[in-house]
Amino acid sequence: MKKTFSLRSNVHRPDRVVESVKADINKYVARERRKALPDGVDYWDFDCKCGPAADAAAKINVAEFSKSIDQVAATGAESVYIEILAKPGVRMKRPTT
Repeated sequence: MKKTFSLRSNVHRPDRVVESVKADINKYVARERRKALPDGVDYWDFDCKCGPAADAAAKINVAEFSKSIDQVAATGAESVYIEILAKPGVRMKRPTT
């Protein structure tokens, strides 16, 4: 998903718009995690970016979306750019000593 969400609304309060964006992102991530895993894959991993615009987006961890969106909204930006790309992940076994 590569999408720019508006943080302004004529109808809703700004804090409710931010919460709506966070809910949409959480629904998307949950939907991607429910997809069937290919053979040899343990989990779905995500490459994520967040920022006020596509060219200013910084790489983040999927768990940091809420904090990152709050930071963009605190700057007074009109919109926030979100990029979430799912990729297969394989767990590495810890070496025994």
